[in-house]
Amino acid sequence: MNLAMYGYGPAESREWLVVDCGVSFAGPEMPGIDLVLPDITFLKSQLASVKGMVITHAHEDHYGALLDLWPQLKVPVWCTPFTAGLLQAKRESEVGAPKIPLSVFKAGERFKVGPFEVEAVNVTHSIPEPVALAIRTPLGTVVHTGDWKIDATPALGQPTDEKRLREIGDEGVLAIVADSTNANREGTSPSERDVNASLREIIREAKGRVAVTTFSSNIGRIRSVAQAAESVGRQVLLMGRSMKRMADVAGELGYLESLDPFLSEQDFGYVPREKAVIILTGSQGEPRAALARLARDDHPTVALSKGDTVIFSSRSIPGNEKAINDIRNNLVDRGIIVIEDHDRLVHVSGHPRRSEMRQMYDWVRPKIAVPAHGEAAHLAAHAELAREQGVPEVVSARNGKMVRLAPGAADIVGDVPFGRIYKDGFLIGTENELRIGERRRLSFAGHICVMVELTPRLELRNDPEVSAMGVPDKDFEGEGIQEALIDAAAGAVESIPRGRRKDAETVREAVRRSVRAEAYDAWGKKPVVTVFVSRAGGKEDR
Repeated sequence: MNLAMYGYGPAESREWLVVDCGVSFAGPEMPGIDLVLPDITFLKSQLASVKGMVITHAHEDHYGALLDLWPQLKVPVWCTPFTAGLLQAKRESEVGAPKIPLSVFKAGERFKVGPFEVEAVNVTHSIPEPVALAIRTPLGTVVHTGDWKIDATPALGQPTDEKRLREIGDEGVLAIVADSTNANREGTSPSERDVNASLREIIREAKGRVAVTTFSSNIGRIRSVAQAAESVGRQVLLMGRSMKRMADVAGELGYLESLDPFLSEQDFGYVPREKAVIILTGSQGEPRAALARLARDDHPTVALSKGDTVIFSSRSIPGNEKAINDIRNNLVDRGIIVIEDHDRLVHVSGHPRRSEMRQMYDWVRPKIAVPAHGEAAHLAAHAELAREQGVPEVVSARNGKMVRLAPGAADIVGDVPFGRIYKDGFLIGTENELRIGERRRLSFAGHICVMVELTPRLELRNDPEVSAMGVPDKDFEGEGIQEALIDAAAGAVESIPRGRRKDAETVREAVRRSVRAEAYDAWGKKPVVTVFVSRAGGKEDR
């Protein structure tokens, strides 16, 4: 969920450049939430002096919040052609999404954003057209790496531009703000060419159908799998909406040229098993993605059978392990062969390991290092590496910290509001505004609704009505819980002196407490309890 701000000038007249605007994904602790977005409270407070936003590449954690948050910002946006194409494709698939005016640039170009001169430098990553940014100001140049690695033989595009980065280093670099994702892994990431060769060998050896699941944005991997399939006489089907959307944009920009046309799902059934390859979404265990449907065998036109092979050509994002394992087990139970990156070389990271990071520091030679993009352990490992490389100043910052790079010594000089907001269907809001805490309680212990009806004489007209959702039917002794809840509600009303039953709130709270306590005695958990009180001839109260 990347979002950085660079400010230039004194506090009373500071101008800002925003870099990236990404999302994160909701885990099981956020039931119903679609996306996690960065809290832009501080950004909005500075809006009059925000000169623009630059997107480094089109991964969701770098650009995925743009459509949702831009209407609150309406700042100029700069991006590469591939990012622009994906943004347009996303906008067409989302009802009410804004049309964002874009300024498109390519690696090697320079452009002005307020007082900042920005140069886009080609780097290698697992998506087309990633760039690092050299951000120049009168006080010095900052290199913002974005996501990158060193790969002499990438599947798409050119290798990371060592020559230009060395030249920028020769000019003098004030600071580097750099990717830390693999900072605790020694060595060098394998090349995409090695993965291509391994995938080709696996597909050649396979006896039945082969399904390869990867991130839909990894166009280079999609191209590699398609080339491997064609080299052994197989035909390729793409499955998954996001996969097809990415491929459409990549095709328009020429990244998939020379490949045979992809199969349609309707034609897939006519292809012999040993001649079929599927490239599909679902590598992170998403329950509605194409792989999950094939694992459950509930797709109307495409299926996998015993002896077929599924390749997970991706890494698991932390938090998704259980969902991925469930799909893996479904496949194995059906006799389908599963291959992951610990079995064969089927995936490489798009981020640098420590040897590659050392090379970047050798090229750029910054005076200041600010580790970014990683968890606490990654950031700490990056800070240690920067010190080992002889960087004079290393600033270990976290979310919400304002870092002064110049003039004077680099330091943390303030805090700004930060946090998370959430996309929930058509709504965007905080945890409290969207009642996420209530959903968590409901998912943990269920909900009980009680209807109490009183006569004009303030006696119970009938037994209270109880509706319980997510509550067990019987207690540990085998007795019905709902009957006990009805008795508890009735007992609570009858325990209140008749004169005080005129106060519906008194009745409601007494019943709520009694029913909740009875549920706890029977079950050991405290559900959410809602009580409605009505009086014959009167009105219902809640």
